[in-house]
Amino acid sequence: MKRLIAAVCGIASMSAGADFSQMNEQVLALGSLTNAPAVQDAGDSDGIMKTVFFDSVQYKGKPAKVFAWIGVPETSGGKKIPGIVLVHGGGGTAFKEWVDLWNKKGFAAISIATGGQTDEWTGNYSATARNKIWVRHEWAGAPQGSTYGDTKEPLEDQWMYHAVAGTVLANSLLRSLPEVDESRIGVIGISWGGIITSTVMGIDPRFAFAIPVYGCGHLADSENKYGDALRDNEIYKNVWDPMIRMSRAIMPTLWLSWPEDFAFSPISQAKNYHAMPGAYMVSLIPRMGHSHEKGWNPPDSYAFAESIVNTGRPWGGMVRVEKAGADVAVEFRTDIAPEKAVLVSTTGAGFTGNRTWIETPAAFRQNDGTWIASAILPENTTAWFLNLTCSGLTLSSEFQTVE
Repeated sequence: MKRLIAAVCGIASMSAGADFSQMNEQVLALGSLTNAPAVQDAGDSDGIMKTVFFDSVQYKGKPAKVFAWIGVPETSGGKKIPGIVLVHGGGGTAFKEWVDLWNKKGFAAISIATGGQTDEWTGNYSATARNKIWVRHEWAGAPQGSTYGDTKEPLEDQWMYHAVAGTVLANSLLRSLPEVDESRIGVIGISWGGIITSTVMGIDPRFAFAIPVYGCGHLADSENKYGDALRDNEIYKNVWDPMIRMSRAIMPTLWLSWPEDFAFSPISQAKNYHAMPGAYMVSLIPRMGHSHEKGWNPPDSYAFAESIVNTGRPWGGMVRVEKAGADVAVEFRTDIAPEKAVLVSTTGAGFTGNRTWIETPAAFRQNDGTWIASAILPENTTAWFLNLTCSGLTLSSEFQTVE
């Protein structure tokens, strides 16, 4: 493990002034962190869950570790269980309750802290987002700052480098556990964790599935704060944008979000799934809300993961879309019969999260093993998608814009 980390850091120690091709090689080298990291107990436990530190890549030339909650449900009859890596968003940490939710679904789970923090609250909040500020530990790696605001640092000292390394190593750690089926380990990330997940998808092909919640790549031209922050950030656009490696994302993926999201547009999200070769499913849930809890509470991520580890494919997906004037129709494949179809549309312009979205009933019918939902777009529609509700789960068409 130490030799492997040293090898990766040796590549990364070349200056941040290296050309983009070389820097991308450094990023891809993180995918070679396949040996299980050294682990030490962090002193807290609750039933089948406990806290740990595990070795990661060096930060500013010194050893760094990642704090995590890990839980492994009991197994019987020698049967191995699936696993999942959980990646928090801005203001978050390694969440014990998130691990518990996945443990109850029969998954081994590890929730990592990506910014060198523990789950101990300092009692203070950040001045801007009112997020909790967590205690940093003595082996902390790079802290999360502003939006890719540390790209002037050497690549190996940038926060995203450490967040990706920690996610890959968490996968390697889960795969080393005798109770876990290494062929059925996925990754889910919320908000900034969704960005990390989108990034890792093109770096670590060992993941059996991925679930980016809200966060995605292709943010430099977004019509909000991300576009403002990244429009002139050449390191993001040429090294860190998940789109650079999305053609390597071969694992089935659920893109889970909502049309009103203030941070990540379904337009950016669609650029991601259109670029990936792996099977994907879209779930856009109106009024979902944006937070850690609102990201992990819907049943959709659990149902998707269960469909992959049990059948090897998503339980549903879009087959094709047809549009003739205002008449639109979408053909869906689904293993769960739908109860309702809804057209979600807007006549607004500008950033999608600032638009008003209208839901209107849509028709749906069975069609020789698939289902077809159809509707008439309201006059002056600028964007739309169709949703099927299937036993409380949301199956969405790809996001559509109207020129």
